[in-house]
Amino acid sequence: MDIGLQNRAKSSTAMNERSSRSHSIVSIHTRGTDLKSGSSLRGSLHLVDLAGSERIDRSEVTGDRLKEAQHINKSLSALGDVVFALLQKSAHVPYRNSKLTQVLQSSLGGHAKTLMFVQLNPDATSFSETLSTLKFAERVSGVELGAAKSNKDNKGAHELMDQVTTLTESLAKKEEEIEALQKQHPKKGPGSLK
Repeated sequence: MDIGLQNRAKSSTAMNERSSRSHSIVSIHTRGTDLKSGSSLRGSLHLVDLAGSERIDRSEVTGDRLKEAQHINKSLSALGDVVFALLQKSAHVPYRNSKLTQVLQSSLGGHAKTLMFVQLNPDATSFSETLSTLKFAERVSGVELGAAKSNKDNKGAHELMDQVTTLTESLAKKEEEIEALQKQHPKKGPGSLK
């Protein structure tokens, strides 16, 4: 995580002397075993720090900072589009419109537990950004993700796999018995076992 933080782009703007110029995502993937059932478990935890949206006219950025601001705003807009589609229960959710939304798809697409915190600037000069952030948070809070899916191979699946193994072994034994019977009683004519 330290390497990621060191590599994260930071720069000063007219609005923020230590502005992060990129999003930061730490993903932790785990695997384990349910001690009671023996089921295999897996899970993911995504810790995401989004760069804040930026009013380019107020931040007075130019050159590379301007490009960074445009990319940040574009990815945040794509995230807003995804949230809107989820609120509308749209058949198509535009996850592919941004690397950010592609990475967050498993966290936003249902079957997940998702928490979102927003950071606000209480300064009166940041009123419009604060209002925009609060409106976004309100939209996000309206998204129903559904029940978190249990990421475990359930016991029923293991029982079915055991049954398939048993039946496969039984079939192999029956085929051996048929072969032995055919050797004991060679065919006398087409299709006969006499």
